[in-house]
Amino acid sequence: MNVVGIDCGAKFVKALVLEGDKVKAKSSVLSGFDQKAAAEEALDKALKAAGLKKEDIAHITATGAGKEEATFARSTITEVGADAKAVNFLFPSVRTVIDVGAEEGRAIKINEAGKVVDFAINEKCAAGAGTFTETMARALEVRLEEMGPMSLKSQKSVPMNAQCAVFAESEVISLIHAKHAKKDIVRAVHDAIADRIASMTREDRDRERCGPGRRSGPECRVRGFSEEGLEAGADHS
Repeated sequence: MNVVGIDCGAKFVKALVLEGDKVKAKSSVLSGFDQKAAAEEALDKALKAAGLKKEDIAHITATGAGKEEATFARSTITEVGADAKAVNFLFPSVRTVIDVGAEEGRAIKINEAGKVVDFAINEKCAAGAGTFTETMARALEVRLEEMGPMSLKSQKSVPMNAQCAVFAESEVISLIHAKHAKKDIVRAVHDAIADRIASMTREDRDRERCGPGRRSGPECRVRGFSEEGLEAGADHS
């Protein structure tokens, strides 16, 4: 039986075609200004890659901030619920889930059955989300893909006090004028993200963790989590 999952995120719309437990095809397109059209495009690309047509699909479920725009979906699930189910299926021993998206970060506590026990969402400011990293990359004139490796080369911790993306951009410019090395500033950006996320996950530090977000170097956030006292347990980024 072929089924499809659609994740209508703030930055990208992703589609995944499954046959049982096997991934047959997947696609990702920019959400843009018309998320409904983006969802249709993502579905069409995934189906084409799988060699299937819409009538070959038994069920379609949508999640994400724009899930209601996927009007062809037969059911929807919240972002928190989707994270919980997916992680429990892939990593049954994990009890804490960290998901960093474009506009918000989520920390979720789940039980052995994959049910949500508790969760926290950083949705009031982009400082704990992917958009924050993209904004800082532009300010530093560094490609997003370069930030992870660059951060890992830093041996110096530079404090970044601003907890707002707008003020943090001004702070980054000040750090540049103060002649701090770019690699140290990039590390400060990752540390700031890790600090914001860590504040949502401290209560469950003795459990295994899983972090789906991968945009700008998850290994840097893992280092940041360790420095924030969240080193216990395995990480499945």
